[in-house]
Amino acid sequence: MEVAKVLHMNGGIGEASYAKNSLITKKVILMTKSIRDEAITALYRSLSPETMCIADLGCSSGPNTFLAISGLIKTIYEECKSNGQKQSPEFHVFLNDLPGNDFNTIFRSLPAFYEDLRKQMRDGFDPNCFITGVAGSFYTRLFPSKSLHFVHSSYGLQWISQVPDGIEDNKGNIYVSRTSPPTVVKAYYEQYERDFVTFLKYRSKELVKGGRMILTMLGRKNEDLYSKGCYYVLEPLAMALKELVAMGLTEEEKVNSFNIPIYNPSPAEVKVQEMITPQDCSNGEYNAAHCLRAVTEPLLVSHFGTELNMDQVFNKCREIIVNCMAKEKTTFTNVIISMTKRN
Repeated sequence: MEVAKVLHMNGGIGEASYAKNSLITKKVILMTKSIRDEAITALYRSLSPETMCIADLGCSSGPNTFLAISGLIKTIYEECKSNGQKQSPEFHVFLNDLPGNDFNTIFRSLPAFYEDLRKQMRDGFDPNCFITGVAGSFYTRLFPSKSLHFVHSSYGLQWISQVPDGIEDNKGNIYVSRTSPPTVVKAYYEQYERDFVTFLKYRSKELVKGGRMILTMLGRKNEDLYSKGCYYVLEPLAMALKELVAMGLTEEEKVNSFNIPIYNPSPAEVKVQEMITPQDCSNGEYNAAHCLRAVTEPLLVSHFGTELNMDQVFNKCREIIVNCMAKEKTTFTNVIISMTKRN
């Protein structure tokens, strides 16, 4: 599986789209607002750039794409207003995701985004915001040296750059699960570690001195690899695929060779200052099967092709969630990292 070519959320605005099934991500972005606000305010006070360059890495598509960005712009607007300034800096915003991302939906929503900014910035302030789409993996260089002031990423960095090598023994699982052999656990962690170090190396080149970075990942609160939060995310899909094998609707060998390139780090594994925030995900406010489909369907289609009926897969997921998992109180743990480039 060439992850950079096939990984993306379901595009468009239909019932199975990420745009319609991304409530969890929205909650996380809203929940971490105060951390972003504090970071970008401190950055503006220390650097006061005439043009502030902001990158949102793993932006996906849909209403959440502009949620963090609009919040950052409005925070700077309020800071300028409180200082008696008659104008805020210009903003150059880079929206990044892999090439398969639905950038067309993003671009079509730009007029509404600009109109919303104009309505909220009064007193003669002009938002002067310029949006650019950047297609590519954030595990590569994306921007010129010392060109960015602020980097934001939410729910992107738990995705690793590839399915780890040497995990042929992970049969019956689609990620690091309770029955995964120690060699599989080690391979996933080492791939995550390599990728995260690579990510930090490239961002350190792209950020200006004093630049800031806020990263949020779906993680786990301790060293328990099998915490309920991680289990809740993907286990219904693993169970559904096993049931479809038993029903003769797909091949066991195909399922055994399917693994998802995702790793949920603990605070110790991130190895930098972090804050952990639990988030209740058992309140029934969203259809968990639809959410799971929006995130994983492109990977399934790439691996199984037309052999697998996606409606059957996610109808089975819905049954499993309703009958086995929805009765449990489950929380997601988010690892939030705030960094400043010192030199």
